[in-house]
Amino acid sequence: MSVSNRKQRLVQGLDGVKTAAKVLRSGGLAAFPTETVYGLGADATNDTAVAKIYEAKGRPQFNPLIVHAADKEALRSLVEWSTLADALADAFWPGPLTFVLPRTGDCPVSLLASAGLDTLAVRVPSLDLARSLLRACRFPVAAPSANASGHISPTTADHVSREFGSELSVILDGGPSQIGLESTVIDLTTDKPVLLRPGGISRERLESTVGKVGVATLETPLKSPGMLDRHYAPTTPLRLEAKTTEPGEVLLGFGPGTPGSALNLSVTGDLVEAAANLFAMLRDLEQAGPAGIAVMPIPKTGLGVAINDRLRRAATSA
Repeated sequence: MSVSNRKQRLVQGLDGVKTAAKVLRSGGLAAFPTETVYGLGADATNDTAVAKIYEAKGRPQFNPLIVHAADKEALRSLVEWSTLADALADAFWPGPLTFVLPRTGDCPVSLLASAGLDTLAVRVPSLDLARSLLRACRFPVAAPSANASGHISPTTADHVSREFGSELSVILDGGPSQIGLESTVIDLTTDKPVLLRPGGISRERLESTVGKVGVATLETPLKSPGMLDRHYAPTTPLRLEAKTTEPGEVLLGFGPGTPGSALNLSVTGDLVEAAANLFAMLRDLEQAGPAGIAVMPIPKTGLGVAINDRLRRAATSA
């Protein structure tokens, strides 16, 4: 990534929304908060702007981007809507759930944003500040997480600033992310919904609305972010299901059994709290420069499925 001489600007509130929207309308990149993680936004209808996302992130171009809008109506014209989409949107939008649906024949979104596929990943975030920005733009915004590809996803404006330095001219600061995990992604292109990426909405909650939901396998075609095996990775090796540390390692704990000196995702064993702390604590531990990070076992239920999915991907060798 090339370094620019432009000074990075941290902006806030409605004035910050205006500044970030102006950058996006001009074809530039702006980082902005959502309830999940911070996104690196560009005008989804502008091929050059979308290409800047891939350039900034160093991202594989075959990994599709999620397209965001302020409301369901703004997205319905981009994709072939369905009764399943209506049911899930009514239950979970605005919120941390992304739909993958067929693109319409006249969809104005850059094909680069969907990696040349005939499908599109779409979402309406719940954070008011994010929706204010999307309304100000008046076009769909493509926005993956605001980090270099393969690095830990950012949950604060400071994380974004440290990741990109002066390369990014505007960061809209909305405080720490409320959820701290990326959105759940569900494929709605067939009669049976398929979970492509675990996230802020659990499979159990989805099934309470639409019935049985399948789960993507290694053979499932790449349709959304998060399906590359190594995607959420610190540069420090991770060792999962650890009970103790090995020489040179630091411990990332979970629950009341964690040694007092270790960072703890949740002292009480609360999976929601653990999800919100995950990426920030991984960053903090990595900055200490250990030989490795040992991660204590985390339950594989509810949001624990998404947490374990992120950790598994982070631990996968490049």
